[in-house]
Amino acid sequence: MELKALLFDVDGTLADTERDGHRVAFNAAFAEYGLDWHWDVDLYGQLLAVTGGKERMHYYVDRFRNDYAKPDDFTDLVAELHRAKTRHYTRMLQEGGIPMRTGVVRLLNEAREAGLRLAIATTTTPENVTALLRHSLADDTNDWFEVIAAGDIVPAKKPAADIYLWAMQQMQLTPGACFAFEDSENGLRSSRGAGLKTLITINDYTRSHAFPGAVAVLSDLGEPGHMPDVLVGNLADQPYVNLAAIRAWHAAD
Repeated sequence: MELKALLFDVDGTLADTERDGHRVAFNAAFAEYGLDWHWDVDLYGQLLAVTGGKERMHYYVDRFRNDYAKPDDFTDLVAELHRAKTRHYTRMLQEGGIPMRTGVVRLLNEAREAGLRLAIATTTTPENVTALLRHSLADDTNDWFEVIAAGDIVPAKKPAADIYLWAMQQMQLTPGACFAFEDSENGLRSSRGAGLKTLITINDYTRSHAFPGAVAVLSDLGEPGHMPDVLVGNLADQPYVNLAAIRAWHAAD
């Protein structure tokens, strides 16, 4: 079947929002409040096992900072820190401080020039998606992506397939006409559950995940002069991820 659309996850796939965005914003909030807390890349990977920023801060103090004496208003302090973190994250987006991953802008432009349809399928909030795309990609991103399936638009989040199924339904396309991009095991379970052939580009927090059924697992999409590392599969005889590679993966049995 002819390839008609590319569907993208956001966090970790289009941009390293956790490592280069949320983590940095947390650290800025801690510094603003005079705390000696610092979440490096490895520590933040452990903290990601806890869902929710406020819950993550509580877990950090309980698990890693036995030397910290909690004030009586610690819960209120955590809430203030979280508001400050959100402010710093928004500022970083506005300043373009969270760039797209290697090869993302190039591939999106190639797809647009070729007339392929584009969509987003993510569990992050629509507001975060819109802000990231507008400030880190282009002002007119609403014209780039035909569908932005995000947040609570479906009741079951990844690894359920619902968000991808909803996006394809809106586009009136079948899985055979689409191709997906993910970065995590749960993301792959979601896209594969929807019947989509899927390429994985790992990041610091997902390199140890298992990716059964992916067409390939790469370090990134690559650029001219920069061939991505191939962890599983191959580049379909291409120097980096371009439309020729995607069409070859899409057409393969």
